[in-house]
Amino acid sequence: MIRENQSFFNFILLFVDMLVITFSLILAWYIRFETNLLGFGKTIWGFEHYMLPLLFILPMYLLLYYISGLYTPQRTKKSVKSEILQIIKVNIIGLLVLVTLLFVFELTDYSRFLLGMFAIFSTGFSIVERTLIRQGLQYIRSRGYNLKHVLVVGAGELGEKFACKIMENEYVGYEIIGFLDDNVPQGTRIENSEVIGKIIDLEPILLTKEIDRVVITLSPRHHSLLEAIVDLCEKHGVKADIIPDYYRYFRSRPYIDMIDDIPLMNIRYVPLDESFNRSIKRILDFVLAILAIIITSPILLITAILVKITSPGPIIYKQERVGLNRKNFMMYKFRSMKVQDEEEEKFKWTTEDDPRKTRFGSFIRRTSIDELPQFFNILKGDMSLIGPRPERPHFVDKFREEIPKYMIKHHVRPGMTGWAQVHGWRGNTSIKERIKYDMYYVENWTLMLDVKIFFMTFRTGFTNKHAY
Repeated sequence: MIRENQSFFNFILLFVDMLVITFSLILAWYIRFETNLLGFGKTIWGFEHYMLPLLFILPMYLLLYYISGLYTPQRTKKSVKSEILQIIKVNIIGLLVLVTLLFVFELTDYSRFLLGMFAIFSTGFSIVERTLIRQGLQYIRSRGYNLKHVLVVGAGELGEKFACKIMENEYVGYEIIGFLDDNVPQGTRIENSEVIGKIIDLEPILLTKEIDRVVITLSPRHHSLLEAIVDLCEKHGVKADIIPDYYRYFRSRPYIDMIDDIPLMNIRYVPLDESFNRSIKRILDFVLAILAIIITSPILLITAILVKITSPGPIIYKQERVGLNRKNFMMYKFRSMKVQDEEEEKFKWTTEDDPRKTRFGSFIRRTSIDELPQFFNILKGDMSLIGPRPERPHFVDKFREEIPKYMIKHHVRPGMTGWAQVHGWRGNTSIKERIKYDMYYVENWTLMLDVKIFFMTFRTGFTNKHAY
């Protein structure tokens, strides 16, 4: 029944996508030529001339949607973010192909403004369409409709946890019809279901009950049994999923890489490990750092002069910090303290009434002006504009032993400001709380998250009451 529902749903989705694309082009034509809202003149070409490209727009867009996986089931995905990103990518590619085709077929008189409006409308309406459909389906499933009937093989700790997750995430639309286990008595209740037999009963149940999926939660040590269960499921045309017992060692979203036919499962997904993401972030860092240096150059100059005339010693203070991949680098700051012994300084925190601070140094530390030279660290590639704040080697060694997962922050470049800082975890605050936000950033980085942190930094201000 689920297979029939999925086929019908894909047909509806295909039909609605065609309507959205067609409506987007008609609306773009109407605004361009019929409303005169933007002061454009009329066209010598009729409506049919501008609708003619639909003959290759529709099949091309639908093919791109299919290739991009937009017609694959999204049942287990709660968020529609990934789908929205795919829609944006597909529409950009579609527009480029469309412009190329118009040029090839010598339709160069086709309105460029109309094309731009079509791209905006088709992208926007498609996002709204998919969002409404996905949320509607999730609501329907949470009310007990369009369910997948699941049989769980293994009623141990892993099977019980799976059942609990299904209960907590009703939007998935899974209904566990029962468990099979050789070591748990029949009739034992597990969440909203119960043990209905032993593993040997699998084939009779597959033959007599409506089963859409079998989820196996047995230990990998039962590899021969696992193979027999999978073979039996495939014999009766029922899909089988295996939840690996070692998943408990995963600290975040794992991802799988392949070397020939050998899978490598990485236990922690770091978006900035991907070369495209890393390159985009680096380019933006470089451009923004240059702009920031130009904009803040008067402040840099005035601060440099005041540091020099208010206290003897160098203007720029260099301090060793731990950065990307645990490699040390020299971080630049305006000197805010009296010149002191370098070895002694490595092991000391700055306190509120620290006698080492200069009068002007206290001001630039509170206002974060002392951090401005780090734009040059960004140009060098030691740091990023956004990222976890770097720490001195001595304290990194200390926190590594005291705070679980502390070293995860070094999977990305350290930043001038970060997710922890905009939430108030700056200066003399809890390292344990700060690392929670740093871990979230490392594992959930997106360009939009960087943009959000950037503007939150301006909203929360640069004054730091915890900076001593």
